[in-house]
Amino acid sequence: MAAAVRNRISFISQNYIKSFITNSAKPHLHKRRLTWFHTSSVFNVVGQEVKMPSLSPTMTEGKIVKWLKKEGDALAPGDVLCEIQTDKAVMSFETEEEGILAKILVPENSPDIKVGTLIALTVSDGEDWKTVEAPGGGGGSSPTSASAEVQSPQPTATSGGSVPGQEVKMPSLSPTMTEGTIVNWLKKEGEKVSPGDVLCEIQTDKAVMSFETEEEGVLAKILVPSGTKDVKVGSLIALIVGEGEDWKDVAIPVAGAAPAPTPAAATPPSVTTKTAAPSHEPHNYGPAVLRLLEQYQLSSSQVTPTGRNKKLLKGDVLKYIADNNLQPKPPKPVPPPGQQVPAAGAVAAASATETPLPPPKPRTGYTDHELSNMRKTIAKRLTMSKTEIPHAYSQVEAQIDSLLGLRKQLAQVGIKVSLNDFVIKAVALALRQCPYMNTLYINNQTVPHPTVDVSIAVATDAGLITPIIKSADLKSVDQISAEVKELANKARQGKLQLHEFQGGSFTISNLGMFGIAEFSAIINPPQCGILAVGGGRSTFTGDWKAVTLMTSTLSYDGRAVAEDEVAEFMAVLQGYLENPAALMMPSEAKLRVAPAQS
Repeated sequence: MAAAVRNRISFISQNYIKSFITNSAKPHLHKRRLTWFHTSSVFNVVGQEVKMPSLSPTMTEGKIVKWLKKEGDALAPGDVLCEIQTDKAVMSFETEEEGILAKILVPENSPDIKVGTLIALTVSDGEDWKTVEAPGGGGGSSPTSASAEVQSPQPTATSGGSVPGQEVKMPSLSPTMTEGTIVNWLKKEGEKVSPGDVLCEIQTDKAVMSFETEEEGVLAKILVPSGTKDVKVGSLIALIVGEGEDWKDVAIPVAGAAPAPTPAAATPPSVTTKTAAPSHEPHNYGPAVLRLLEQYQLSSSQVTPTGRNKKLLKGDVLKYIADNNLQPKPPKPVPPPGQQVPAAGAVAAASATETPLPPPKPRTGYTDHELSNMRKTIAKRLTMSKTEIPHAYSQVEAQIDSLLGLRKQLAQVGIKVSLNDFVIKAVALALRQCPYMNTLYINNQTVPHPTVDVSIAVATDAGLITPIIKSADLKSVDQISAEVKELANKARQGKLQLHEFQGGSFTISNLGMFGIAEFSAIINPPQCGILAVGGGRSTFTGDWKAVTLMTSTLSYDGRAVAEDEVAEFMAVLQGYLENPAALMMPSEAKLRVAPAQS
């Protein structure tokens, strides 16, 4: 890869120098060449698009009243990027991403910005935001060109009724959302709707979110049914009419109506072939004879063989050709796959009835599963993390027999908690005692996190998501257990709110319940660490004492945390796991750990 980049830079440099010398008498060309060279994708950072959101069901365009973030400002989930005037009011546009606002493409008070128009670019923390370019190259669009990215007006032709309906379009429920899946309609056609009512549930690239209406009236027509995938932001999904109007007679815009599903490709007609007369010719000839027979489309039975044992010779065929004054014939067309090919030299006899071939057997052995938007996002972020963050690893084994004993004692008095709940509490206390692990890596520097917010990896059908136990160090084990159960259920139902899964200062991934002894995990940026927890396993010590060991593997950012700091953190964590009584200590107490032997 490095060699490829060097070759590309060398190639660009040579072309630039050659062009500079060639056009030395044309000073006006130098600036253009330099500008092209600077914006080459070799050096630029590809930004993440921020598009004009749909902040109301009837919003088709808006005006940016004020940008509350400047280029170069850091962004965190929940920050207000700008204020947008919709067709209803001036509303705040909150971001759900972390990073840096790299480029504002649409200035304040630019009128009539269509929903879905590119308005800004962001980059990840630590990237050079000054060299940002739009995805696909080009160095980013100018404000004028960005605001000009409007869709051509659609015809207003309608069909199906006479009552004009109010359009409800697919909203943009996150800055990165370009399409979504309508999971379920919570209102049916003919039902009354009021401001604040949830029309439907929409799966974005992050989670399943509720779409609330701001209108009063009657839901007249659902144009995009439940389960429809990849519905573009701004697409017409429903129509609303005023109260008292005949909702059954609503007029459906022809251009805005949801496109009809593409019909499945028609099954091609069965390939038929004419039954050729069976050939019983003795193949008593060589390849030269075969070539002549094919070239002149002859049958070997037409030529009298003169060779030994009635072998057909090349001279026999040539004599037959000369005697009958034959000319070579064009080759026969190749039949489509599955069609029988008549034998060489045989004359196909047309059959009165054409017999279709049996249909091909379906291919088996694999099944294609479409990736959810969440899995696509996970793949993109984890690939970026693994390639950009220098992952380092540290591992510790803890004897958890005392921890298992405490869990049994609590169960006897009606307090049911899992081993994972104890792990969360132990990690939270270790993070509080070792605050250098409770940090984020932003803009090439470590930023201490004010609270110990532990993210827990939860597997769902759509993909892996990490709900957050906030201030976990200040909560008891049973409080952590109740909160984990609640968040895990919401995650599996797709009901998590943004603040419940975005953020966090450290992540735990536990696969012990699946029989995994040990593994390593990928860091979730901008966090600096993730702990992969395996299951307990029984073994014997040197004096043949049975013990239960649990392996925990820490993946940490080598830029942010030093090896000796990691060693101390892992020792503190091991101490809490092996001495569960320490988990009940007051918040200001610290676990004393023996110094590591050099």
